[in-house]
Amino acid sequence: MITGFHRASEGSVLYRAGGTVVLCTASVESKVPPFLEGKGKGWLTAEYQMHPRANPPRREQRDGRGKAPSGRTLEIQRLVGRALRAAVDLDRIGERTVTIDCDVLEADGGTRTASVTGGFVALALALHKLTARGDLKERVVREPVAATSVGVVAGDALALDLMYLEDSAARVDLNVVATASAGIVEIQGTAEGEAVPRATIDAMVDLALVGIARLVTQQRAVLAGAGVDLAALTRPAS
Repeated sequence: MITGFHRASEGSVLYRAGGTVVLCTASVESKVPPFLEGKGKGWLTAEYQMHPRANPPRREQRDGRGKAPSGRTLEIQRLVGRALRAAVDLDRIGERTVTIDCDVLEADGGTRTASVTGGFVALALALHKLTARGDLKERVVREPVAATSVGVVAGDALALDLMYLEDSAARVDLNVVATASAGIVEIQGTAEGEAVPRATIDAMVDLALVGIARLVTQQRAVLAGAGVDLAALTRPAS
């Protein structure tokens, strides 16, 4: 994770996980959508985009340039938004909108989970900047959020953080979003062909939580290296 990669945004990180590279930025505006105006609450939303050369063959067009965003694009950016709204108390950030932009520069599986994990780092950097300049008076972070994938691959072995070749051949795969305290935010999963036992799904979730705990440790370390005291941004546990 390389923080401060994009200088114009309030928070940014270049996130690399194997062959997947995502640029995550957090932008803050002093306004909210019409449905929140006058309520003293904030909002967080996300956008997701694949660079035309994120995969070996160049994509013909970028989303939004002559065509509407694909269903996959919309589904992923909604996932990222939901995940990161779980990380922050929007009732306490004032009438502000935080937009997390996730631009996939290279893709080798796990782009949505990388976007969530990197997106939290960009979000925390932006909140630190608002706090440092006195615009944000309260602690608004609930706890870190991260995501990873787990699959059942060759020989029914569990694999953590699947690359594309593993994901495409998996008997079943899950994308898991969770908090630092192992609270589940979202699980997305599909079996290919034969159904899988409940015990297998439970084992996959358990493995994902191990991976997420490791990712949160890395998030904390990267933020500390960027001068961000995450504890100073985090609300005390109730």
